[in-house]
Amino acid sequence: MSQYAIGLDYGTNSVRGLLVDVRTGEEIATSVFPYPHGQAGILLDPRDPDLARQHPQDYLDGALAVITEVLRQAASRPGFAPGQVIGLGVDTTGSTPIPVDANGTSLALTPRFAGSLSAMAWLWKDHTGHAEAAEITALAEQIRPQYLAKCGGTYSAEWYWAKVFRCLRADPDVFDAAHTWVEHADWLPAVLTGETRPEILKRGICAAGHKAMFHPGWGGYPDEEFLGRLDPRLVRLRRTLPDRAFHVGEATGGLSEKWAEKTGLAAGIPVSVGAFDAHLGGVGSGIQPHVLVKNIGTSTCDMMVAPLDADPGDIPGLCGIVPESILPGFYGLEAGQSAVGDIFNWFVNGIQPAGQGHEALTEGASQLQPGESGLLALDWHNGNRTVLVDQRLTGAVLGLTLQTTPAELYRAWIEATAFGSRVIMERFEEYGQTVESIINCGGISVKNPLVMQIYADIMGRPLAISRSAQTAALGAAIAGAVAAGAFASFAEATDAMTALHPRVFQPDPTRRRVYDRLYALYRRVHDAFGVRGTHDDLSDVMKELLTIRDEVRHV
Repeated sequence: MSQYAIGLDYGTNSVRGLLVDVRTGEEIATSVFPYPHGQAGILLDPRDPDLARQHPQDYLDGALAVITEVLRQAASRPGFAPGQVIGLGVDTTGSTPIPVDANGTSLALTPRFAGSLSAMAWLWKDHTGHAEAAEITALAEQIRPQYLAKCGGTYSAEWYWAKVFRCLRADPDVFDAAHTWVEHADWLPAVLTGETRPEILKRGICAAGHKAMFHPGWGGYPDEEFLGRLDPRLVRLRRTLPDRAFHVGEATGGLSEKWAEKTGLAAGIPVSVGAFDAHLGGVGSGIQPHVLVKNIGTSTCDMMVAPLDADPGDIPGLCGIVPESILPGFYGLEAGQSAVGDIFNWFVNGIQPAGQGHEALTEGASQLQPGESGLLALDWHNGNRTVLVDQRLTGAVLGLTLQTTPAELYRAWIEATAFGSRVIMERFEEYGQTVESIINCGGISVKNPLVMQIYADIMGRPLAISRSAQTAALGAAIAGAVAAGAFASFAEATDAMTALHPRVFQPDPTRRRVYDRLYALYRRVHDAFGVRGTHDDLSDVMKELLTIRDEVRHV
């Protein structure tokens, strides 16, 4: 009898459900539930462009909708029955913490705080805590440098403590009412199992280690003295946090009777410990040592793993080096870019260049050669996640003329995100993490061959693509299958359930030579605007862009 697992992938704008055959990785059914609240699922405040929240009710409604829909689709499969689903896994964005009461109920779901933006889930792209992140970094530099060493040297506004600290100052009523704060990646599995009370809720090492300064080496989360120096009120929150965190191969618990009745699944099937979408996207792509997995979506996350007996040390600018955050038995190394697909969507939907959409702009951009536009852009529209770790940086374009076209701008931003990807790859290798192969996953890698070819040309490496178009959901399903005991290890599970697409994008040597020249200019501008103390004379950059443009056009 066949066995199946379900993966729930909570993205920025929607949740996806995927039903997978655990023997083969065949994707039997899939469903998408767009979040109904806000703009494309995001609650915004026109007075504060740094604010981005989500309504937890969307998470609950989404889980029910996609689970029941994939079961409905699978019902037409001969011999299928919901009782053959043996496990369930969950991935989410992060850091996306939720203030909850003593029962683990989101404050946004209580009458007192219904409609309060501060009581909502604080989405990963919420940067309102940038000042608090700077304070956390400054204090850690003084008294807890080890905290920073494990998260790239700078604490980010995108992460747990910066958001909690910001709420304490901006809305103390919500902070005081919250018994604790729980990452979405931990809250949803707890809801599904009925284990939401903070004292029993299992927190995943993925969220805790990469975003909340958790590390076994210092006993878990930051200590009370450190937090008390930031603000004494944070000490109360610290006392609600455990000293242990769990990896995705472990079960949060069994599916509750309540959720079994609502969905049609069997009560008691294991729900794996939650993790972030990029990390389980790595699992769904078959990540292993010396493989860089790039999860390209609204933002990009770059993942690598290293065996626990081969300590990678500390790497400046990374979003954490955390034991077992991706795979049991391995360090998880995370980097990324705060905006990629978001930049392309902003240009199409916000700027609306001559009414052209992605398809027309991609076609126009594909007709251009590297350097032909004379443009060079910075991909910092939502700040820089790696390697600068600075959410107060912004995007820019050099080389604009009265002849610049929308297609040229579109290609310049694709190239900018590819240049940023090369910076990240080179940082990994600079610190001993050799990149022997690159696997791409996420919607853009599947939908836009031009982007993949530009990335291959700029990074100078062959780019493979995961077979699955839903790698994060697949990784979540794999975690559910492992937690259910279907496999003895993740290596066995990924061998059975993952594969690569047959097409591989190879770098073109001629285009690569031009891009190497442009990349040298990108690094100079990158450092001049992003690295404190840089004193580079940039007066030749625009002229060099024109020189490259003219050479390319007259070949």
